[in-house]
Amino acid sequence: MQKKRCSSCAEILSCSANQVGIACWCSAYPSILSLEAQEDCLCESCLSQAIQAKIIKLINTSSQQDIIAMARQYRTDEKLISGIDYLIEDNNWVFTQWYHLKRGYCCGNACKNCPY
Repeated sequence: MQKKRCSSCAEILSCSANQVGIACWCSAYPSILSLEAQEDCLCESCLSQAIQAKIIKLINTSSQQDIIAMARQYRTDEKLISGIDYLIEDNNWVFTQWYHLKRGYCCGNACKNCPY
C-alpha cells in the first residue's frame, strides 16, 4: 500500500491502486470524475464531495434519461457510500438523488430527494 497526499486537502491517505490483485478503497465509489493530469488521489472526504458535486452538476445539466442510464451501471453496488448514496440528518438516513437514480424508479413514498 502506498502512502500519498490528497491532491485537494493534503491529508495523508493509503492507495493500493497500483497493487496487483488488490482493489483500492476508492474503487467502491462511482467512477464519474475525470481527473486532470496534475491531480492525484483524493482522500475519502474530498472524493465524496467531488463526486457529489459532479452528480449534482450532471443532474442539473443532463436529461433525466441520460443520468438514469449513467446511474444504472451502479445499481448492483451493495455498499452504500456516505455522502454519495445517503446523508445522516437528525440520526436518520436520507437517501440522495444519486441513490434514487441508481434504483431507477420512484417508490411512491414521497422521499425527500426523489428526482422522479
